[in-house]
Amino acid sequence: MPAATSDTSKITDYDAATAFLGEWGPFQRRVVFLLCLSFIPNGLTALSVVFLADTPDHRCALPAHLNLSAAWRNNSIPLEEDANRDGALVPSKCSRYKVENLLNYSERGLLPGADVNLSNVPKEGCLDGWEFDHSVYTSTIVSEWDLVCDQSWKKPLTTSLFFGGILAGSFVSGQLSDRFGRKMVMFGTIGLQVVTTLIQIFSSSWIMFVVLYFLLAVEQISNYVVAFVLGAEILGPQVRTFFSTAGVCLFFAVGYTLLPLFAFFVRDWRMLQVGFMLAGSVCLPLFWFIPESPRWLLSQGRVEEAEVIIRNAAKMNRIESPPVIFSPLKNEGRTGETRVHNICDLLRSPNIRWLSVTLWLVWLYAYTAELYPTVLRNTAVGACSTASRIGSIIAPYFIYLRTYSVSLPYIIVGSLTVLTGLLSLLLPESFGMPLPDTISQMQRFPGCCQKRPYVLSSTEAEENAAEEKSPARQL
Repeated sequence: MPAATSDTSKITDYDAATAFLGEWGPFQRRVVFLLCLSFIPNGLTALSVVFLADTPDHRCALPAHLNLSAAWRNNSIPLEEDANRDGALVPSKCSRYKVENLLNYSERGLLPGADVNLSNVPKEGCLDGWEFDHSVYTSTIVSEWDLVCDQSWKKPLTTSLFFGGILAGSFVSGQLSDRFGRKMVMFGTIGLQVVTTLIQIFSSSWIMFVVLYFLLAVEQISNYVVAFVLGAEILGPQVRTFFSTAGVCLFFAVGYTLLPLFAFFVRDWRMLQVGFMLAGSVCLPLFWFIPESPRWLLSQGRVEEAEVIIRNAAKMNRIESPPVIFSPLKNEGRTGETRVHNICDLLRSPNIRWLSVTLWLVWLYAYTAELYPTVLRNTAVGACSTASRIGSIIAPYFIYLRTYSVSLPYIIVGSLTVLTGLLSLLLPESFGMPLPDTISQMQRFPGCCQKRPYVLSSTEAEENAAEEKSPARQL
């Protein structure tokens, strides 16, 4: 039990040791504003595929050298019913009248409609490519690589691969950040995002484009999640709530609103990518103004570096820092908690396992960051984000259940909503609680509206100590 007491006291050490900084000084304002700025490029590019892969009006192209009369050239495309226009007749987008027949009719001086019944003229595909309308877009990836008709499946696949990258990035970024640091992973992925976008501008094929687009999604969600966790760990309880809700969402929404503005003035997909690259480049100099998470540094035993950051923050806030800030943490020793954690730790013990499974089903960002400890916080947020992407991928297929029963999709969605609502009652309360730094400091699960730190029992403490000392865990 003494070990449990010292573990519990550590949870308040960081907040108590840094309380002299205050909640909303110049340091906190700078961190909030600069981190929020980093979300704008993510909002700008999150739905960029809407404009990059839009499909302009198109029709089958005819070779310019064909000796066709103007009448037959103007009537070379058959008319088809358009379901989106109440069955109105519109020129076909994927077929044309057979060219050799058109040449024969043109040479004989026959006129379409008057001399030749067009319904009897054989048709063929767009063997010479397509002509695209350039009144709205100068170029999109659809017009660049003819992603229409038989190749139209490539357009939704482009979007699917992007969100597949979001899923993959959510999975790996948290583990990388918990191991190598928030700041390093955040700005490393921002830099990679800029470089990937630059290379993507020079894509020579659709395959090259989508491979880079997948990587771009991995990098984008990585710096988004890591920046979120970095802010949650640096800021105090009240400012943290503002940052993780209004701050993140509003600045991300600014990027959303800028996207159509960019697309309105830049109608070429490659030049639009140049704009995205420049927006990302603006965030790179922030590396010198945003600090590493002191909480993460402490979790790695790097106490001196954490103190330097806090002292600089105090200087910026014009507050005199105490001679020793993290003395209790130095003396208590943290060798057992500086080992490398991974995603398996989210399922290792019953308490954290049930918490993880429940959050994967009902997952809010801010709440997750408040429940999980510093040593696993980014991994946990990334894992929850991964689970949410799986849900997003599955959701569109619910509509196909209507073939079995019209009410079946509503029954399933409604049942899942009730189930997740009931499960959420088992989650512990995080309001007003300090952020946990170690697994042993997490609150218990299950428990309705609990609001107490998780205190190890003697049996659990002994099991954890034995696990820490085992050769397998040290590897």
